[in-house]
Amino acid sequence: LPGAFVMLGLSLLYAYGRGVTAIDGALFGIKAAVLVIVVEALIRIGKRALKSWLMIGLAALAFVGIYFFDLPFPLIVGLAALTGYLVARSRPDLVGLTTTQVVEAGRGAGRWRQFGLALGIGLAIWWAPVALAALLLGSGHVLVAIGLFFSKLAVVTFGGAYAVLAYMAQQVVQSHHWLTAREMVDGLGLAETTPGPLILVTQFVGFLAAFRAPAPFSPLGAGLIGAALTTWVTFVPALLWIFAGAPFLEELRANKRLAGALAAITAAVVGVILNLSVWFALHVLFGTITERHLGVLRWYAFDPAGLDTHAAILAVTAAIIAFRFHRGMIEVIVVMALLGIASQY
Repeated sequence: LPGAFVMLGLSLLYAYGRGVTAIDGALFGIKAAVLVIVVEALIRIGKRALKSWLMIGLAALAFVGIYFFDLPFPLIVGLAALTGYLVARSRPDLVGLTTTQVVEAGRGAGRWRQFGLALGIGLAIWWAPVALAALLLGSGHVLVAIGLFFSKLAVVTFGGAYAVLAYMAQQVVQSHHWLTAREMVDGLGLAETTPGPLILVTQFVGFLAAFRAPAPFSPLGAGLIGAALTTWVTFVPALLWIFAGAPFLEELRANKRLAGALAAITAAVVGVILNLSVWFALHVLFGTITERHLGVLRWYAFDPAGLDTHAAILAVTAAIIAFRFHRGMIEVIVVMALLGIASQY
């Protein structure tokens, strides 16, 4: 909740304060900092997940699949999970498992009753506000679309926010047209400054989507409702999985094939985050990015002469602060925001 309130304040500032030199400058600097933060996350997760040639191969295939073939993120997660599940029994070492990690687990009494109770309550409170919006405003209203989209997103958020951001950006920008690519980059930058999890960037999207299609509410009222609904359907499903799955936790941890599937998903997520890093870098450093297609192939075209030298200098500065001097994320963001403001004058 603290992070959600901070994100809401930043969303309001973004909606009403754009065009103010100081605000635009701070956003400019923060985007350069976030580019470095995303790369840092890629390196950190890669070191932990890529422990064998199979894991490296899954990461590479995930990147190629999502970047060049525009494969849906859920499909990539599903294929990686299936690979890990099949490999884990015969070659657990290829998915980073050892025999000591697989133990026998007991079965708790009444676990199915607890599962059913948690599932029933969780589904009811998850879908109640979406159903209410559909009943009062009609199935075509933007609030209903927000509730449905971010509910789906919550179900496939494997590997954390970085993993699902590229998929979310594609859907939000190209399918729903709620934001532009530049605004999606701005939202990620703002989300990095909050004390809450990065997935709060969804709240920024929900706020702006409702803010721009407010009827029958005022823009501010619609934005507040959109932000609240987005936050609700983002986090309630996660809590549902926790409470419903808790009775089976020890048994699931003891399942070698399931552990292999999760390890393979983590490896694939590295490739997905690499895709996010490239997408983010292109939109921060270059003025115009064009999506090109040749048959089933997809790539992003850009003009090297269109390099934003100010953004490049700020990104290099952020990298030096983060990797050379090992300063924390908040320090990097604050310094880069101040440098971004200075660059506007």
